[in-house]
Amino acid sequence: MEWLPIVAVVVTGLMVGVELSVAFVINPITDALPEDARVLARSHGARMLGRLMPFWYIGSTLLVAAAALVVPGAATLAWTAVGLLLASVVLSVTLLVPIADRSKTWTPETAPDDHREQSTRWDRLHLVRLALIVAAFVLVTVAVAQ
Repeated sequence: MEWLPIVAVVVTGLMVGVELSVAFVINPITDALPEDARVLARSHGARMLGRLMPFWYIGSTLLVAAAALVVPGAATLAWTAVGLLLASVVLSVTLLVPIADRSKTWTPETAPDDHREQSTRWDRLHLVRLALIVAAFVLVTVAVAQ
């Protein structure tokens, strides 16, 4: 089972990388586009990542929990990472997903008047989620390195 903690770190690290990219690369690029293109890009991103990320978040959480079971010397760090990942899932489901679900259907013609405000709120909440998963990644990495 020596491979399990490594897989947990890699899968969680890749998820963190994608979410960092969303926050600091993809969304700033889309926000610089003309308004119609921005709405379409955000809508497409919500659809595409909305299909993938639930599995990635739950999978990462389960892998880190499994790693906590096989790395007993650092279980406290790993279980704290699990708690942070669970908090990110709760934050996602309760606050981010409702915004993303609405934005999936937006077109330049159907986007609500407050679509920019909703996108900005999603971006701010995403930064909170990002802080949680980065901290979880650091903790699980330290745990398995001990």
